[in-house]
Amino acid sequence: MEILRHAHSGLRWLVLIFVLAAIINSLGKTKGSTPFTGKDKSLALIGLIVTHLQLVIGLILYFISPKVMFSGTAMKDPALRFFLVEHSVMMLIAITLITIGYSRAKRLADDGKKFKTILTFYALGLLLILIAIPWPFRNLGGSWF
Repeated sequence: MEILRHAHSGLRWLVLIFVLAAIINSLGKTKGSTPFTGKDKSLALIGLIVTHLQLVIGLILYFISPKVMFSGTAMKDPALRFFLVEHSVMMLIAITLITIGYSRAKRLADDGKKFKTILTFYALGLLLILIAIPWPFRNLGGSWF
């Protein structure tokens, strides 16, 4: 359990790095003058893969963690409610947005639209991820690693 929690907490940094890298890579390339190369696709794919890996670890933790208790009293405790509902739902939406963005982008013919799709969906996903992370300053029991 402790290994999974640390892996999930540490992997968040890879998620943030690769999703942000895919966003930065797409900035300024939405006009269509820059070709969408294998490097661009790989960067977006790595961002997608690490978010899905994070999802798998998160789902395992969701069902074995004592922070997630399915009881009526859990909704009254802000930290328990956060992990039971808010964190889980926002992360699922964020990963869904990133997955949709990657899937749509790879089917498009226009390179500018590919970059714009990745930029839009990955940025929305990143925003939700940043909101849903239990940062230490939020007093929800999260840590930096």
